[in-house]
Amino acid sequence: MIEWSLIIYCGLVTFLSRYLMIAILKKEMFTDRIREVLSFVPSAVFPAIIFPAIFINDYGSYIEMNDPKIFGAIVAILVGYFSKNIIATIFSGLLSYWFVIFIF
Repeated sequence: MIEWSLIIYCGLVTFLSRYLMIAILKKEMFTDRIREVLSFVPSAVFPAIIFPAIFINDYGSYIEMNDPKIFGAIVAILVGYFSKNIIATIFSGLLSYWFVIFIF
């Protein structure tokens, strides 16, 4: 029983520490300049999360250029650029990655 109570306690502490910062801030506190700068945060964070998953293997070294993950990323980038649709981008990248893995 101690394990579950510890997990629940840690979850609540984590949730409250993040939620309180959002709940305390009021929208009136942000100027137009701050809102403009904060609008670029997702665009800056997303590549930092995705690129290591594509270009670095499980052992921490760079992968070769013929890896299927690179092909799937290129297809996803092209579909995302031309379609501007997130769902189409995700599915095209996954399908092209699976196609290369299972067919070739």
